Amino acid sequence: MEETDHLTDREKELLHVIGNHPDITLKELLPLTSYKWVSTVARKLERLREQGALSRLLYDINFSKLCRNPLYKVVCILETCQSYETVISYLKLIGSLLWIFPVLSSHKNVLQAGFLSSDNQEMTALLQLLKDNDIISDYIVRASLHKRIVENPNLFGDLNPSLKGLLNPCELPDISPDHHDTVWDECDIRILPYLQKGAKLIEILKEEKKINRPWTYEQLRYSREKISKNGLTIKRYVFPPFSCEKCTEFHLFLKVRDTTVLQTILHNFARGERVYKEYSLYGDWGILVCRSHPLFLTGLLYKLDRIDEIREKEMYQTRSISDNYHIYQRIELKDYDFDKQTLEYPYHLYREKIKETLEKELICI
Repeated sequence: MEETDHLTDREKELLHVIGNHPDITLKELLPLTSYKWVSTVARKLERLREQGALSRLLYDINFSKLCRNPLYKVVCILETCQSYETVISYLKLIGSLLWIFPVLSSHKNVLQAGFLSSDNQEMTALLQLLKDNDIISDYIVRASLHKRIVENPNLFGDLNPSLKGLLNPCELPDISPDHHDTVWDECDIRILPYLQKGAKLIEILKEEKKINRPWTYEQLRYSREKISKNGLTIKRYVFPPFSCEKCTEFHLFLKVRDTTVLQTILHNFARGERVYKEYSLYGDWGILVCRSHPLFLTGLLYKLDRIDEIREKEMYQTRSISDNYHIYQRIELKDYDFDKQTLEYPYHLYREKIKETLEKELICI
């Protein structure tokens, strides 16, 4: 057994079942495992969560059902000669920020950041403002309306897949965007950021009471059921292929001339092996987010070089440094218009905040 493997075979089987059936109850789960008692399964799941081997129940948001106007997921690669602290402080002024992480690079500080965008031109203009004022030196912006596909690792699979079957014919999942078809009220929208992070209803109730929103537990439960029933969220349990200290995370960007071939490569990439992956289409690019054993990453680009259909590729490995530079924020929905059922971010306000901060720093100098 691989020395980094900290799970028993029974624990792996349990993770596979709950990962494939996130709606399952403990009673339904029991006969699908080799455990004898519901209480044993409950304790085992709790211990796996405490160890970081299993997430809480998460609600993956289907943004195309959230509002009537298009809402893009945007991934940005940012180069800078400034410190991480400086760049991150400016990115946080943009209210649609979702996450930031530092990228392993030998010549410049590189960050990757994710945003929601209701206007890609305005979003790009904010990055250009940061570039014009030397906060960042260069940037790449890629946007998507497509669904995200998430695949947990096969914990019995190969930790260093060969990738020989990337072009094999397969049945592709539908990743085309849906459309807004449900009227969302304030309670529905307010609980979404909490659900995305796996919060329980009682936890949401406590947090909302702190800011004087008088929801009842029944209101929250009704909204959660409405959200799930109408496809605004997809329930997920996720788990890593190895313990955190033995995992590496990377984002792989691939460009292929034919979109169907690109989707085939994304779908077949390390499928059924000991690699966690997410993927989607971002314009002409496909983006894979993976967690794997470091050995898989070592020869990855060499393996991809042998695939003639791949015209361009970029790889960004997450840098393992202080958690202060790894930012994960709840989605910002305070600008949701309930009458129009739209979400349009106030980019003019973000621009003003950035300019005010630039002016203050210039005065300090």
